[in-house]
Amino acid sequence: MSEDDELEKIKLRKLKELMKRSGEKKVQDFPDKPIEANEKNFDELIRKYGLVVVDFWAEWCGPCWMIAPIIEELAKEYSGKVVFLKLNVDRNRRLAAKFGIMSIPTLIIFKNGKPVDMVVGAYPKPLLEARIKKHLD
Repeated sequence: MSEDDELEKIKLRKLKELMKRSGEKKVQDFPDKPIEANEKNFDELIRKYGLVVVDFWAEWCGPCWMIAPIIEELAKEYSGKVVFLKLNVDRNRRLAAKFGIMSIPTLIIFKNGKPVDMVVGAYPKPLLEARIKKHLD
């Protein structure tokens, strides 16, 4: 084996190691379940991730409980692409008011820190998924 072949093998091995490490970091950075958001961490979370879906909900809201398992599923399926936040409107009234939340559940989709779409009400998974997919690059 020539010296060039050995160097090429070393380069490929190093490249694979780097790719593996960057992949591991990405998985760690993107949770596979919704994160509880509040007035303290909201802005940081919205800025940290490219595409974020915020579920504005309350404990007393029946339709909110109906879509909760769908949000969990989507968080798993889109891990690495989309981050899901759950924001309790009763505990975070200022944020709910800031975004004009009048009915719950309300989902607001943020892209690069800015709201780009809103879904009000309990929709089935295929409809929610279609709205989210529109904003994936």
